[in-house]
Amino acid sequence: MSVNLRRPEEIRKIAAASRAVAKTLDYLEQHVKAGITTRELNALGEEYIKSLGGRAAFKGLYGFPCGVCISVNEVIIHGIPSSYVLKEGDIVGLDIGVEIDGWYGDAARTIGVGKISKDDEEIINCSYDALMYAIDIVKDGMRFKELSACIEDFIKQKGFTPLRGYCGHGIGRRPHEEPEIPNYLEGKANQGHKMHEGMAFCIEPMICHTSGKAKVLKDGWAVVSEDGLRGSHWEHTIAIVDKKAKILSIDREF
Repeated sequence: MSVNLRRPEEIRKIAAASRAVAKTLDYLEQHVKAGITTRELNALGEEYIKSLGGRAAFKGLYGFPCGVCISVNEVIIHGIPSSYVLKEGDIVGLDIGVEIDGWYGDAARTIGVGKISKDDEEIINCSYDALMYAIDIVKDGMRFKELSACIEDFIKQKGFTPLRGYCGHGIGRRPHEEPEIPNYLEGKANQGHKMHEGMAFCIEPMICHTSGKAKVLKDGWAVVSEDGLRGSHWEHTIAIVDKKAKILSIDREF
């Protein structure tokens, strides 16, 4: 496995694509309301990405048909936009990739439609808090497997479990690069590649209630937990800058 080290000017290009992702997520979040279809949300997202000078990176990627992954309720990741009409109490995962000038950014968030249940608030908070915890502990010299172990411990301490079989990833010239970054430990934490200055990657906790075993629905894309309960997903693109993590997928100049 080879993990790319990016020069500062290359990190700035990843940051530009990632900022477009953040702006699009902010824009779509304003439209996540009861009465809108997920297909309408996708159309808004694709057009907004174009207005920013970007390309919806997920459209056609591995055959995915749309520019925005929109995952509702029990669907944790890879939901295909459809005629489904959002209603009060739903939870919605928005996952977006953008390509600008050959460089990629990627981020996701799960949000509620109107008033949501306490259980849904807790599982959404777990994925967000796990993400921010992971970003906070990232540092030059840390092993990726150590990070995975820490994320898993954090999630389990909150009473939830990570979705298995899916992971965070490197990013740059391609939307998915090495390394893979599961939200659970595979092997030993003191083995494998270390993080170094100039690495760019995505951390994305995907959270289940009782079972982390994934099930893919009949459309071949939507992923749910074997337990059939609602899940959540948050993601940021980050880079190692000055020996610690810097979030790239937020709406600010790098």
